[in-house]
Amino acid sequence: MIRSSVGASAHASTRAWRDALVAALAGFAVMTAVAAAGLACAGAGDLPEGAFPRVLAAVVVMAAGGAVEGSAEAGPLAGADVSLSVMPLSVSLAGALTTGYLFLRPLRGRAVVPPRELPLRAARLTVLWLLLLTLAAFPARQDFGLSPGDSPLGDLGELLGATPSVGFRADLPATLLFGLLWILGLLLITLLVSRRAPLPAALVRFHSAVRPAAHATAVLLVAYVGLGLVAGLVTAATRGHAARTLAVLLLGLPNLAWPALTLGFGGAWQGRVEGPFGLPVPQVLDRVLRGSEPSTVDVASLAEHDPRAWWLVPVAAVLLLGTGVLAAVRSPAHVRLHRHALHLAVALALATLTVCLLARVEVRFGLSLLGIGDAAGLAGTAELTPHLWRTTGLALLWGAVAGFLGALLARPVRRRRGMRAPASP
Repeated sequence: MIRSSVGASAHASTRAWRDALVAALAGFAVMTAVAAAGLACAGAGDLPEGAFPRVLAAVVVMAAGGAVEGSAEAGPLAGADVSLSVMPLSVSLAGALTTGYLFLRPLRGRAVVPPRELPLRAARLTVLWLLLLTLAAFPARQDFGLSPGDSPLGDLGELLGATPSVGFRADLPATLLFGLLWILGLLLITLLVSRRAPLPAALVRFHSAVRPAAHATAVLLVAYVGLGLVAGLVTAATRGHAARTLAVLLLGLPNLAWPALTLGFGGAWQGRVEGPFGLPVPQVLDRVLRGSEPSTVDVASLAEHDPRAWWLVPVAAVLLLGTGVLAAVRSPAHVRLHRHALHLAVALALATLTVCLLARVEVRFGLSLLGIGDAAGLAGTAELTPHLWRTTGLALLWGAVAGFLGALLARPVRRRRGMRAPASP
């Protein structure tokens, strides 16, 4: 009997490691496929020195929460500076959905789980995820030579032997740290937004307070990505530059769609684009950001260049109200109106805070020779950062209003559902 019990335990452990390996491998495989398609559409296949695989590895590392640093060399009499902080959220979202689904799949059909099972499953997946992230980080390094052209600075640089180069390389310690936070955050969010994933018995009482609002907020974010995808495909089909548009969709669609949600409920971002490098964004946003001084991006500033930007407000209002209705319908009938408002307010504020942290962009490149800056126009800056307190504060307010009104609108549905429920003995 003891031997049989030990054998069953060993079999269960082996199966759990297999499940974790499948989830981790599938997540990285999907991210690699999406990133490769996006880079191919962006023309990265023509990079010199066969750099495509190393650029692909860098994009996957960034999407999985890792850190990739820019590097630059310009010789003893020249200076160069590169910094890079951006997450390709289309790639991240594809990997997160795949990994989260496969993490929960072995648990389906169960009402509760033992207290130690979820932490053990999460630990196995985390170990394998960090191992795969380490393997992806090693090839994520490359240097490219740059030519300042036929300018006087280019001639002087050639004379003095100051040939500039720019590159990137994964920072392994930072990659492992941020990758750990990424995978733990993903697993926590997966358990929060899943409607049917089992919990330990001690945590079941939090189900009605947390999961309906969290699930509805996740649906809202995915809906915005879906709307952005439709708009992007229409743009690719009707306005030309199809390959460039598809590259944006495959690499950074949530980087545009989720800030659009925050702009719709009154949030704001700040940034600037200067030099020959810019953000792969709609023209109206590029016009607002273009300049040497930071500009505030909100619906009003966008509407000065394109009045259609005002449509962001009613779209956000309708979808937020739908989110409130969905959260109320999924909640138990005994939850009061003010509780609905509180739950959705907290969920939307936390989701907005996460979007603000993930969607920010900071890219800088500078090249100088003998103290002369902007060699041959090769210097550039692209920045987009949130007004954090304004945006999260308005998310809290809109979440409360949407939760309250959504619960009012959902009352007939909840009443009919309560009438159909069997009476307790």
